[in-house]
Amino acid sequence: MAKSKVGQTVESLGDYLKEQRVASRLSLRQLAVQAGVSNPYLSQIERGLRKPSAEVLQQIARALRISAEQLYVRAGIVSPDDGVGGSVEVAVLSDTGLTERQKQSLLDVYSSFIAMNGAEAEQAAEAEGSEDSSESDGAEGADIDQHIDQHGSTLPTTSAPQL
Repeated sequence: MAKSKVGQTVESLGDYLKEQRVASRLSLRQLAVQAGVSNPYLSQIERGLRKPSAEVLQQIARALRISAEQLYVRAGIVSPDDGVGGSVEVAVLSDTGLTERQKQSLLDVYSSFIAMNGAEAEQAAEAEGSEDSSESDGAEGADIDQHIDQHGSTLPTTSAPQL
């Protein structure tokens, strides 16, 4: 006996798209025409053989009248833990002035910055926890600040080249 997928969590993007297409009472061919993609390509997406670009997901979402962000999350392009509505990823992916390659480059750089900032925050928290909280540390910092106030910075300054 076959199990019904109604009410169950859909595991893959392809299954989710097929479920939405069937709920919208569209044939594969009708959705392909409305989304502006080929019938075989859409079939491959539904079967999990192809991973569509953000632009194609946006076209499919428009044709199905569902949120493109939902498809981005299902496709793993955007994390569901990211900020609600206004996330950087969604803004980049929906920008029609960028090519797919530019979008992917921006998302890669953004992800690396987020990862780097998370690692730095973790290191700072570890360093803060391991520091000795004696009063002499605070006094040393105050002495350095006072010295700089009286004598200026001891670091050499360089001027930026004139353009």
